[in-house]
Amino acid sequence: MKAFLAMAAAAVLAGASPAATVDDLAWMAGQWSREDGGRWTEEGWTPPRGGVMLGYSRSGRGDAMREFEFLRIARGADGAPAYIAQPGGGPPVVFRLVRREGASATFENPAHDYPQRIHYARDGETMIATISAIDGSKAVGWTYRRR
Repeated sequence: MKAFLAMAAAAVLAGASPAATVDDLAWMAGQWSREDGGRWTEEGWTPPRGGVMLGYSRSGRGDAMREFEFLRIARGADGAPAYIAQPGGGPPVVFRLVRREGASATFENPAHDYPQRIHYARDGETMIATISAIDGSKAVGWTYRRR
């Protein structure tokens, strides 16, 4: 118990922020979309409730949907928020929140083939989502506008 109190006091003195919660990611909530040359991508997130945000992504060309993904952000096994993706409705892949600052969050899963890192950043009515390898290579990004 003394060791725990000493660590907690050291964290407070060092100015450490409290652990993140799903509520800290409420800035992601909303309906987001992008269109370019007939191709479109939409992503939507519910506001946090009951410790969970539910989301989806779908993309296509013209009237045809080509891909979809079920998403959620919930408390992971270690207590930190986790981004849980189910591409095509398949098995869940978990990415742990590793960094957050204001309206920016980075989730990682170094054991996953690709992507290994998912980053979101919001600036007003624009949100940028980027996926990459753990070292930042092979980055692919989407710039969404609020619908």
